[in-house]
Amino acid sequence: MKILKTLATIGAALLLAVPAAGQAHCDTLDGPVVHTARVALDSGKIGPVLAWVQARDEAEIRHAFEDARAVRKLGPEAQSLADRFFFETLVRVHRAGEGAPYTGLKSAGQDLGPAVKAADKSVETGSPAEVEKLLVESVRHGLHQRFAKLAALKKPGDDVAKGRAWVEAYVPYVHWVEGVHAAAGRGAGVHPEPEARAAAAEGHVH
Repeated sequence: MKILKTLATIGAALLLAVPAAGQAHCDTLDGPVVHTARVALDSGKIGPVLAWVQARDEAEIRHAFEDARAVRKLGPEAQSLADRFFFETLVRVHRAGEGAPYTGLKSAGQDLGPAVKAADKSVETGSPAEVEKLLVESVRHGLHQRFAKLAALKKPGDDVAKGRAWVEAYVPYVHWVEGVHAAAGRGAGVHPEPEARAAAAEGHVH
């Protein structure tokens, strides 16, 4: 039977999905991608789900959606398995469309920090005021902290030890300013990985 064959395929796919470390808002079971998928599976309306993937990936998601909907009819356990399969598939394809790696679904209730919470709340309320306040305060704090560290060090002249200390404050400061400016002007795109964000923020890369 086609449904039983699909069920076996879903089970095998889930066994191969091994979560790894790291966080991403769209990877969580209570994130917007999975939430949209839950509603779509219950309603049978796939349109909202397709908005999360690239046009080239629509066929794969439509196929996975149809399979999951069919398997769900076999009972509660089959429904749970089918839902998980579809969530995994959708999030994986969504991440790939952004050029980002897929590391498995994360449990609900992840602490993703104040920025994500503020961003989601702004969507709900229709106002970016709290996000603006958060970002301004964060940038102001980061700027003054790094500048104060540099300003406390006088240009060292011929003293090599003092020169190195000055450089260790100067490089992160300039790269932080450069990184913040670039991030502010960047359009929508890939979720930067934690290591890349840290390197950009601290100026570890020339």
